[in-house]
Amino acid sequence: MDWKITEGLTSYEEATAYMEARADAIAKGEAEECIWLLEHPPLYTAGTSARIDDLKQPDRFPVFTTKRGGQYTYHGPGQRVVYVMLDLNKRGKDVRRFVQDLEGWVIDTLAAFNLTGHIRCGRVGVWIERPNRLRTTSGSVAEDKIAAIGIRLRKWVSFHGISINVEPDLSHFDGIVPCGITEYGVTSLVDLGLPVTMDDLDVALRHAFEARFGPIA
Repeated sequence: MDWKITEGLTSYEEATAYMEARADAIAKGEAEECIWLLEHPPLYTAGTSARIDDLKQPDRFPVFTTKRGGQYTYHGPGQRVVYVMLDLNKRGKDVRRFVQDLEGWVIDTLAAFNLTGHIRCGRVGVWIERPNRLRTTSGSVAEDKIAAIGIRLRKWVSFHGISINVEPDLSHFDGIVPCGITEYGVTSLVDLGLPVTMDDLDVALRHAFEARFGPIA
């Protein structure tokens, strides 16, 4: 397996082209699986379930229509994007379990920083409880989203993946309704008071990946 980290900012077009070509090569047995960690310049992406009304500021950043599941999300500097090109032909053709494993990978990674991530029915991604804030209008404990998940499968090979907020400009999320959810906010590791760097996160991601998916050769 290739564990690839790209410094600087990678354009969305370049990333998408690479992912699709790599996924096809994996399906043909011509390439190894790949985990690609990178950052994007500020942009919005629309998943296959995106509602146009959730794009509140269409002229703020470039908007890309994607083939992943989900709705609108934001990518930008200070956010670790992890593209996951794994062969489910070899890992069991169970999409639900695969998504649960991705969620668990994020939760295990956050635990390295003494954070408890939560999965919520009907809300995609990983959430952090904020008990010191006012409760929501429905009376629930306030929560903020720290990680997004959206994948696509082609011939049982995955692409797209996850994103974790390290220290992005959280005001950039104001241009969309993230994942179609209005009652909850967005947070990051640094926003939560943790002096975590991108390198710190990358180390935690690799350790948690190997514990859940197996060693990286």
